[in-house]
Amino acid sequence: MANPWLFIIGIHPSGLDGLSAAARRDLDDASIVFGSPRHLALADVASGEGERGRAWPVPFDVAPVLALRGQTRVAVLVSGDPFHFGGGASLARCLDVGEWRNHPQPSTFSWIAGELGWSLEDTQCLGLHARPFATLTPLLSEGQRFVCLVRDGAAGQRLADWLNAQGWGKSPMWLVSHAGSDLQRISSGTAREIAMTETAREAPLAVAWEARGGNGFTRVPGRGIDAFAHDGQITKSPVRAMTLAALAPRRGECLWDLGAGSGSVAIEWCLAGGQAVCVERNTARVANIEQNALRYAAALQVVQGDSLALLAQLQPEPHAVFVGGGFNRELFGALRERLQGPWRLVVNAVALETQALLMELHRVHGGQLLQLQWSEAVPLGGMQTWQAARPVVQWNWNAA
Repeated sequence: MANPWLFIIGIHPSGLDGLSAAARRDLDDASIVFGSPRHLALADVASGEGERGRAWPVPFDVAPVLALRGQTRVAVLVSGDPFHFGGGASLARCLDVGEWRNHPQPSTFSWIAGELGWSLEDTQCLGLHARPFATLTPLLSEGQRFVCLVRDGAAGQRLADWLNAQGWGKSPMWLVSHAGSDLQRISSGTAREIAMTETAREAPLAVAWEARGGNGFTRVPGRGIDAFAHDGQITKSPVRAMTLAALAPRRGECLWDLGAGSGSVAIEWCLAGGQAVCVERNTARVANIEQNALRYAAALQVVQGDSLALLAQLQPEPHAVFVGGGFNRELFGALRERLQGPWRLVVNAVALETQALLMELHRVHGGQLLQLQWSEAVPLGGMQTWQAARPVVQWNWNAA
């Protein structure tokens, strides 16, 4: 579109003085200007009945802007860089390329990284307004730097308290309000100190810290069973590592974990960048899956019931299916009928009857068949001996 109708303008606390000439021109030419009350005030745009300034609805919704599509020139005011944790992407998802013009400003992340002398590309930048703090769990490692947007000073203090509880209390931390403006204020201390200090309830606020003193999160699958809530029904670490290797997760892909038990396989799939649907009939195990998902901020949903009975209603379509228990011929047939696109299947079996079925299916349909065996050292009087675990047969099959 040669003449865009929407102008997405990043505005800094310095207000109009910080806008480029092109941004000022598009702001002045707009018939209607959307923004938060703070942004409208920074741009000296009057709001209210009969005025061209319009405050965003609460909760935030882009519908009022889209309702004016192609009818008039509209400007939208957002913080800093509109496409870096800003409202720009929310609008662009509903539009065609060329309908808008973007006027970015340095983001809060850029301002704070510059204040602290940090390399922005080596810093984790996140928005935690609506995300649980557990989102940070897989990212925490010794020396890793973070800049996170939070709602206000109270949220910053809660974040410090959470870090302290996770063992990262020694981390040097900075609370930054009104970054880059004449009102900028920075308070600092360790996470432990800030957690125990009353902070001003200022907003907007960002928190920066350098992780120190804790145990970093392991980056490979096969995490110990103590890393998950479970009742003993859990894929053991060596088998889980082999299972994830067979499932071959890729970022953005979906897994169905049928008969999920503790959900450990699905959790590790999500930690590799995917999403998952867990089906489990046992109520207590469903609660364990939900607890594990919360701990690791995993992108999974839990459905309680029988896998075969629920198969028709599961969404979204999977790229891979894992069955750790309850596999039978009927379930295999139902999966083949239900899933039309390419997908891959991994089944683990301990029972002899299920192992025999997997050997038959391997003979007929191909794929890879493995027998996994390992032993662990256990006490024997005053000495030690090897105790063999039950062998697991694993079938890995790809549907064309």
